[in-house]
Amino acid sequence: MTDLKIVPRDAAKNEASDGRRQRSERSRAQIIEAMFSLIREGEMSPSAARVAERAEVGLRTVFRHFEDMDSLYVEMAERINGEVMPKVLAPFEAQEWRERFFEHVNRRIAIYEHILPVRVSANLRRFQSRFLMEEYRRNLLMERSALMALLPEEISQDPVLFAAIETSASFQTWRRLRQDSDLSPEDAGIVFRLVLERLIG
Repeated sequence: MTDLKIVPRDAAKNEASDGRRQRSERSRAQIIEAMFSLIREGEMSPSAARVAERAEVGLRTVFRHFEDMDSLYVEMAERINGEVMPKVLAPFEAQEWRERFFEHVNRRIAIYEHILPVRVSANLRRFQSRFLMEEYRRNLLMERSALMALLPEEISQDPVLFAAIETSASFQTWRRLRQDSDLSPEDAGIVFRLVLERLIG
């Protein structure tokens, strides 16, 4: 006679709970990936319905995980920050300030290219979103602080020259080169570096 395996009631409840949690986490991940995919494919402001369709979940599931689209952007921003901050904070190899500056410029180029579609999407929405506007201002402050730390005082304390460098090294400049001028990443990088080389002499 085959022995029957008796599963305690508490253990059965825990297994069911674990299964629900895993399905919930899987749905949440699908929603985030759907949002990233749509934006990278050119839909700069996808609706919740489009995200649900791409994620193959119901619209109610989207709003069960994210109370509004801002909440979804918060999750995306956290993921992107987790990807780029190690590059931002990595020690420089060079000792001389000019070489460090262009190490920093090269990092910016790589980061800007990586985040291009998502940041464009966020910029389109930031005037309707307090979180995205605050994130935009945080990014500007972080980029400005990095330049101030790298450049010698005769440049960083010259308001006109520093503003020219800050503008030329900005995400907006990279976006214009890549999207408005339709340059390849390689050609956009050449222009980006050339302008900054001329500015710092």
